[in-house]
Amino acid sequence: MSTRLVVLAPSKAHSTRAELFVANDERMHWHDKALWFVRQKRDKAAASVPEWERLRELASQIKTHTLIQLPEYLEAFEAKARALGAEVHWAKDAAEHNAIVLGILEAAGAKRVVKSKSMLTEECHLNPFLEARGYDVVDTDLGERIVQFRNEAPSHIVLPAIHIRKEEVGDTFHQHLGTEAGASDPQYLTEAARGHLRTKFMEADVGITGVNFAIAETGAFVVCTNEGNADLGTALPKIHIACMGIEKLLPRTRDLAVFLRLLARSATGQPITTYSSHFFGPRPQGKLHIILLDNGRSGISQSPEFKSSLHCIRCGACMNTCPVYRRSGGHSYGTTVPGPIGSILAPARDPQAFQSLPYACSLCGSCTDVCPVKINLHEQLLLMRNEVTLKGYLPRLKQLSMTLASFVFQRPRLYAFLGALGRGFGRLLPKRWVNNRLNGWGRQRDLPPLPAQSFRALYRNRKPPR
Repeated sequence: MSTRLVVLAPSKAHSTRAELFVANDERMHWHDKALWFVRQKRDKAAASVPEWERLRELASQIKTHTLIQLPEYLEAFEAKARALGAEVHWAKDAAEHNAIVLGILEAAGAKRVVKSKSMLTEECHLNPFLEARGYDVVDTDLGERIVQFRNEAPSHIVLPAIHIRKEEVGDTFHQHLGTEAGASDPQYLTEAARGHLRTKFMEADVGITGVNFAIAETGAFVVCTNEGNADLGTALPKIHIACMGIEKLLPRTRDLAVFLRLLARSATGQPITTYSSHFFGPRPQGKLHIILLDNGRSGISQSPEFKSSLHCIRCGACMNTCPVYRRSGGHSYGTTVPGPIGSILAPARDPQAFQSLPYACSLCGSCTDVCPVKINLHEQLLLMRNEVTLKGYLPRLKQLSMTLASFVFQRPRLYAFLGALGRGFGRLLPKRWVNNRLNGWGRQRDLPPLPAQSFRALYRNRKPPR
């Protein structure tokens, strides 16, 4: 089956792609409410842990320490993992990563692959790469399997099918699994998917997983799931391929407890993921391959402004709270990791292709407030706008508008005069001049009532405190 036909087109601006999502007003609003519900669950879970802020600070410090000594910790992890019987591979980019996976499959004579959720393999576009070479690749996470059936990319890193309603899932399963036409009961659809996937697990030659955390001290790694699909996908096939970004490393086993307490609470409001599976080398009579991928991470780690973005543990909390992401959908970002963190990581690797993403942000700071590892996301997004501008990738029209705004803001008298002019004309301006089919902005928005006085006038005329 050919997958991922929803093309992530970074050449198009975020606003252009977002138009496709917001055109369906009903979808936009329930998407917004669904993610805000998850954000509220996160808040309740965080409030239940008295030492929550201490955990966030400790996690940030551990990540900062690890990045400073990342080469040494990576070498220690490699040595320990090899001592446990694993084969460790190094990949500088996505092409090298995929070539390594292909080499392992060819050497084993494998043809059928089951995957648990792995945003790294999505980043490398591993599925279409293998399918083009005749391999049967099955995503076993339920949300991932739904979007795979629909030839779409995940729209969220934790909730990959959050943009799809249950009725649409029912139609998809009816087409691919033969479920009853019109059936949309989640329990019924889940049981149908379970029966379908059990067969795939039994037939698989190779299981591929991501890695949530790896431990330099022991050479072990942890995969967190809520469905147990990673466990089945590694217990039944004899070959396990674990694909890991180099930033997923932690120094010691004791550090893991900090992150496990933060991860699920931030992601879905759970105390912990249902399965936190620890892997210490290959299973008996099996083989374990660990692929360590750079793909631009080393470059980001050398940036004083953006290196803390590598602290990210892929919980998705910043997406669940972001007013722009909630209303524009994950596909509008054109990158594997969308939302606030993706709007830093993607342009940090390729500022020209993703120059619009730092502007898909209201700078409200909510993402920074919820980040479990205290990444200063909104500040980095503001800095990334400056990077994009300095490198000459900002569109000319936006450059002109920013230049004019800067000119006005630096001249208080001119600013006050134009403000008075705008308030006067704004009250006289017919609404049809703004809200008409020729004005793309005005078709979906309305101007707020204009005040009779400026803030300066109100401040000047205020009554002194008693």
